[in-house]
Amino acid sequence: QVQLVESGGGLVQAGGSLKLSCVASGRAFSNYAMGWFRQAPGQERKFVAAISGSGSSTDYAHSVKDRFTVSRDNAKNTVYLEMNSLKPEDTAVYYCAGVPTIRPTTVVVTTRMYEDWGQGTQVTVSS
Repeated sequence: QVQLVESGGGLVQAGGSLKLSCVASGRAFSNYAMGWFRQAPGQERKFVAAISGSGSSTDYAHSVKDRFTVSRDNAKNTVYLEMNSLKPEDTAVYYCAGVPTIRPTTVVVTTRMYEDWGQGTQVTVSS
């Protein structure tokens, strides 16, 4: 089990950028596939991006592909979500999540498969 703490959210104008960070406590962070999800008011939590434990494999939701980049620094127990060309529809609470995997190249995109979740950070994009 890992404890996850997100940061970096805020208010930004459309077209702007933000970089979210998620710091994990606990050992063997590199054994964890990590994901970013978001939840807008009145909507279900949705997949945004995911990265394997090694960092060699990534996956993105279609709506953010080519605008968002997920990365990780296992030495710092941190996963990042760099968000560019932000749109008002990107407004949501963003959560990071983790799940241990056997293979370091496994990417997990399904919400229910994640075991550990952060508390979320608000991202608001104004038009």
